[in-house]
Amino acid sequence: MPVSAVIVNYNAGNLLAECVEAVKAQVQQVVVVDNASSDSSLSELAARCLAADQLQVIRLDQNMGFAAGCNIGLLATESPFVLFLNPDCLLGRGAVNRLRQVIESDERAGMVGGRLLNHDGSEQGGSRRAMPTPWRALVRACGLYRLAPFFPRLFYDFHLHHQPLPSTPIEVEAISGALMLVRREAIEDVGPWDEGYFLHCEDLDWCMRFGQHNWKILFVPDVEALHHQGACSHARPFFVAWHKHKGMLRFYRKFFLDRYPVLLTWLVSIGVWLRFVLVVSVNGVVHLMRVLGLRHG
Repeated sequence: MPVSAVIVNYNAGNLLAECVEAVKAQVQQVVVVDNASSDSSLSELAARCLAADQLQVIRLDQNMGFAAGCNIGLLATESPFVLFLNPDCLLGRGAVNRLRQVIESDERAGMVGGRLLNHDGSEQGGSRRAMPTPWRALVRACGLYRLAPFFPRLFYDFHLHHQPLPSTPIEVEAISGALMLVRREAIEDVGPWDEGYFLHCEDLDWCMRFGQHNWKILFVPDVEALHHQGACSHARPFFVAWHKHKGMLRFYRKFFLDRYPVLLTWLVSIGVWLRFVLVVSVNGVVHLMRVLGLRHG
């Protein structure tokens, strides 16, 4: 059955063309939604993939965020399966075919994802996850996840990439929005991406809603993709940090505000903003050191 790929681009440079070249032979349609990029990514794409008949580029006049970009791309497709792919992801050969094979094997499989790899071949944390509930987030923030070997039910770590790699596809609570093949029937049931998120946590939101509608989410260990994590956002660390932490709060308030004690919810909110201050401070110091280093040079 045909597959359409949706790629939301923002200043991905030459990675966008590499991403499209790797995926265009595996799908019937590629839709690139550009969030008003200011770099050469679109010109490089045109130079390298101009002859690709299945390629469609939608240029936006402003950066509308990742979720909105995905929804715009989704409206341009009609295939029964839609592959959402980050422009900094490089798919291996046969990856889409394998993902489609797995999702077609179970009529209740709503989305499937593969293993995102770092440059050294190690698995990234977002490939397979449990939902970061307020308690799990507190456990992670306080380092209590180190007690998981002794009290696994109490101090469960929502990052699953440290666990042994399964030999066959397994059901998980969440996968990464950087690589997910989604069944259109499930999208029509669950609804599109929540555009209230600008950047980060929108994939967790979607996975949460898929689970609420009893759609399975599967992790396929033998599908691999090299993920140049952060390639589209490294130039604006403060902007990204703000929207990432803002997205975290939206996620917790949307799904857990009425399900957990008020004190725990407040602790999580305070922790999120303390983390934001820490991230901004560290980035500020690093930036200052670079500037001073250039001046001394």
